[in-house]
Order: sequence, then C-alpha cells, then structure tokens
Amino acid sequence: MSSSTTASGIDPIAEAAPLSLCAREPRVPADRLVAEMVPPPRFDSVRFATYIPDPNQPSQTEAVGVLEAFAAGLGGAHAVGAPRRKLFGFGRAPKTPAGPRGVYLDGGYGVGKTHLLASVWHATPAEPALKAFGTFVELTNLVGALGFQKTVQTLSGHRLLCIDEFELDDPGDTVLVSTLLGKLVDAGVALAATSNTLPGKLGEGRFASADFLREIQGLSAHFRPLRIDGEDYRHRGLPEAPSPFSEEQVTKAAYATEGASLDDFPHLLEHLARVHPSRYGALTDGIGAVCLTDVQPVPDQSTALRLVVLADRLYDREVPVLASGEPFDQLFSEEMLNGGYRKKYFRAISRLTALARDAKGLVDKPKD
Repeated sequence: MSSSTTASGIDPIAEAAPLSLCAREPRVPADRLVAEMVPPPRFDSVRFATYIPDPNQPSQTEAVGVLEAFAAGLGGAHAVGAPRRKLFGFGRAPKTPAGPRGVYLDGGYGVGKTHLLASVWHATPAEPALKAFGTFVELTNLVGALGFQKTVQTLSGHRLLCIDEFELDDPGDTVLVSTLLGKLVDAGVALAATSNTLPGKLGEGRFASADFLREIQGLSAHFRPLRIDGEDYRHRGLPEAPSPFSEEQVTKAAYATEGASLDDFPHLLEHLARVHPSRYGALTDGIGAVCLTDVQPVPDQSTALRLVVLADRLYDREVPVLASGEPFDQLFSEEMLNGGYRKKYFRAISRLTALARDAKGLVDKPKD
C-alpha cells in the first residue's frame, strides 16, 4: 500500500474527503428557528387534493372535509383582530371566546395524518410568516432555545400553529406545552395537531399523578378530536431492513458520494450532547448522505432521546443513512423499548431503517 492510501484502500488525494457532522457546531439565530417552522421537504408538495382516502374508511373522507373548512376559515383578519407582531414584540391581545381553537388528528401510524396536517398549513390563506409547522419536539426545543416568554411573543401573532407527533412523555413537557398553547389560544392562534392518542388519553399508563392528569384535561379542551382510521402502512409488506455494511464499504461510499458526511457513531453521540437539539436541522444543512461507522446500542436514555431528534431531522430532509456495526433495530435496549418513551424509539428505528434502505445504492455505485 502506498503512503498516500488509507487502510480502506482510499487515496485521499484522488477523492475529496467527506464532511463530518462532528466538526459542525451551528449557531442558529432565533429568527431562523421560527422561519424554518414549515412543512419539511417530504411534505412540501402535499395538498388535500393529493390525499386519497381509503373508500373503506369513511373517517378519512370526513376528516378531509372538516380540515378543508377549518383551513378556509382561517383567512382574513387575525382571530382576535390583533395586528401581526414583530419578532419578540410585546403587546397584550384580547381574550378569545371560550371553546376549542383547534383540530386534533388521532390515528395510527401511516394513515396520512402528517399529510393532512401539512395540507392544512398549505391551504390556510395566510402568508407563510403567519403560519408555523413543527413537531412536538421542535416546539419544546424552540422554548428551550428562546425561552418561554419570547416563544409566546413570537408565535402570538401567527394565524396557525401545526404540531406534528404530539407526545407527552414527560410531566414537565406537559405543563410547558399546555401553558404555551393556552396563551396562544388566548392570543387568537388556531391550532392543528397530530398524535396517535386521543387528547384525553395522552400519558395514560405512564404517570398517574393528579397534577399530570389535570394538565392533560386542560390541554384536550383546546382541540376538536378527529379520528382517522386506516391500516398501518408499516404492516403492508415493507422489505426488511438492510443489514449493516462493512466499515470499508461505508468509508468508500462516503468518499465517493458528493455531500456525504462520515462519522464514528459513538463520537457523533458525544457531539450531539454539545449541540442543542433545536440546531440539529442546521447540523444537517447541505448533507447529501450520512455515513456512520461502528453503530452500537446507545448507552443511556438522554443520548437515546437526542438520537431520536436527529433521526427525525434526517427523515424530514430525506437524507439517506449508510452504516456499519449493529443494525438499527438494536439501538435501544429492551428496557427503553418497554418504557415511557417507547413510541419515540420505535419511530426512530422505523425512520432510520427507511433511510438505510434509501442508502443501499450508495455502496459500490458507479462513478460519474
């Protein structure tokens, strides 16, 4: 082997070195965090017209009609007649009438809830700056990055807030989001959300404290529930997740793929602890593929939850993930998969598996 050739048989002079997520520490201004609260690329082009209801599931057709009317009704002036606030602007909005100020899409995986939620955002007759779309985790991360009061001030002038993947795995998050949404409803902001559990049932079986249940009930009052029945697409004959590749295959693919990153998985997990989760989207800016070596089970729950957020951002951006080491269904321990955050972990496994299938073509692909 020549002195210029690596152990993997790669000549670093002949091929451009890949990027590294571990070398990135993005600093994201507050206005970008809010401006990027739009449907992710995967749902940028969806509309009500592109949602095809299952004729055997009348609840799907009913939901489309209700949501189309809901979005159309958000045109015109702000719900309380309040002018649009500037970022971090101050001012007190008058109270809105009592009653639900939102719709809540309840249903299993793969019935098109996110498609419909994004369609609500697209169909609402307001400029994008007056509409916000993000996951529950992104919303809590926004509060962590901006602070509670600034988040309220920033979002209060919006016409609509869409929240995908509503999750109440933690009593603290329950209180935080319940209080935030209550203030936004008072300011005239309409709400639309998705989850896999009815609002009154969120958190059931995980925390039994009276305070937690009281917060759940207060939160559910903000929404009109819409049940969407249908078959779980994850049980429709999807191919099995591909086996991990060798470290040499992953490394070669990283060097041969324009815009690819290459990182050692344990080092990446350590790096995620130094980057606020609200910046994980910026961490992946310009990345065409993520290549990981030495994938192994995550060591603790805090690390696991950070990985869930990264998996969501990669999935939203349709970034393929090529890996060596353990398969993705071995990332989380049995204790984690049976605990209160199990829905997050199963979602992460499903999404990383889908991105791993997308990455199979990167191995031994012909060069241009």
